[in-house]
Amino acid sequence: MNNVYQVYQVSDSTGEALDRIFLAIKAQFLDFECKTIHYSFTRTENQIDKIISKCKEEKNVIVLYTIIDKNLSKNLAVKCKENNIPSFEILGNIISDFSKLLKKEPIRKPGGQHVLDEEYYKRIEAVQFTMSHDDGKIISDLEKSDVVLVGISRTSKTPTSIYLANRGYKVANIPLILNKDVPKELIESAKKTCVVGLVCDAARLLDVRRNRIHSLHEDRPGDYTDEKKILNELEDSKKLFKKNNWPTIDVTRKSVEETAASIIKILDILNSR
Repeated sequence: MNNVYQVYQVSDSTGEALDRIFLAIKAQFLDFECKTIHYSFTRTENQIDKIISKCKEEKNVIVLYTIIDKNLSKNLAVKCKENNIPSFEILGNIISDFSKLLKKEPIRKPGGQHVLDEEYYKRIEAVQFTMSHDDGKIISDLEKSDVVLVGISRTSKTPTSIYLANRGYKVANIPLILNKDVPKELIESAKKTCVVGLVCDAARLLDVRRNRIHSLHEDRPGDYTDEKKILNELEDSKKLFKKNNWPTIDVTRKSVEETAASIIKILDILNSR
C-alpha cells in the first residue's frame, strides 16, 4: 500500500497560486496519494512555530511554501530541516525534488493538472450544487453543503460561493432580509455543516448598492440604499451570527480570493477537531 503524504501548503497570501502549482506537480505522479492542509496569510514566526508543531504530529509530511519575506521564509526552511521535514520553496526545482523524494519518475505531461480524474468531477459536482443553491434557491438539503454562507445583500455571497465551488467545495448561500425570519432549515443545518456569516462596512455597502441601482437604471432606490436601513440590516445579521455562534468574516477590504481563503481556513480547523 502506498504512503499517504500530508502536504502542508504554507502561503503569506491566499495560497491560490501555490495550490495551482501543487496540482501541476501532483499530476506528474500517477499514484501519489496525499492530503493537503492549507495555511494562508502566514506572516509571523509564531504562525510558523504552530505549523511546525502540527507537522511534528504527522507522518509523511511535506511542506510546500511561498513566503515573500526572506527572513520568515528562511525561518520556515531552517525549522523544517531541524525536524527532518522535507520542504520546498516554489521557486525551486520542484518536479525534480519531488521525483527524488517519491522515488518516482515524473511522466512529464504538459497540462497534467487538467486530467479528468475524480478530483475534476468533484469540482464539476460542486459547481452544479453551488449554482442550484445560490441565493436561497434550494434550502431543503443544506446539510449536504460543505459550507453555508449567510449575509445581507451585497456581502459577496455569490462570487465567494462560485470561487469556492471551483476549488471543489459545495456551497449554499442564504440572503438575510430585514424583519424577515431566517429559514428554520438554516438553523437545523448548522448542526451538521459549517455556517459562516459575512458582513461589510455600512459605507462600503451603501456605495456598492448605489452602483448596482445605477447599473439597473432605477430612479428610486428606496430602502435598498437607505443608510439607516443598511445599519439595521447589519446589526440584525451580527446579532444572528453571535446568537448561533457562527464564525463571521468582514469582507470590506477583502478580495473574493481572500474571503474564500479565510473560509477554507475555518473549514480546515473544524475538520481537524
